[in-house]
Amino acid sequence: MLRLRDLLEVNGYEVKVTRESDKSIHDAGIEGIAEQKSSDMDNRLAIFNESSNAVCISVHQNQFTDPKYSGAQMFYSGSNSTSEVLAEMLQERFRSLLQPDNNREIKLCGKELFLCYYSNNPTVMAECGFLSNPEEAALLNTEEYREKVAFTLFSGINDFVNRKR
Repeated sequence: MLRLRDLLEVNGYEVKVTRESDKSIHDAGIEGIAEQKSSDMDNRLAIFNESSNAVCISVHQNQFTDPKYSGAQMFYSGSNSTSEVLAEMLQERFRSLLQPDNNREIKLCGKELFLCYYSNNPTVMAECGFLSNPEEAALLNTEEYREKVAFTLFSGINDFVNRKR
């Protein structure tokens, strides 16, 4: 299986993954769900902010009550001026490589997206599709489509890193 991490590493990027499963990385000894969640978010933010020249992507799948919605969508914070550029480049790559009919617009987020808002580096939450849409959920359930998503994200990151400033 071709993963985003593999694509980035083989192309010379140093990759730090905060987590590879839905498992908290809270500090040992922390009790209570709210305290564990807070510790987990603080620890992931520390990883985001370790390097001054990092590009941070938080990869997610969307869910909504109405199954008609589909398509990738990028969320960014105004707290880092280049996050919007990164979001635009990722969204454009989804349109050009994977979802030509995707007319979703990038969206500005606030403090509710903790990692995006407080990251010192360009950061985007990439919603790569809707699990609530049966067709898209079926695609996301295949290794072939997930590899295409990984390549699409890689291409957008590469565009951002290699852009003319």
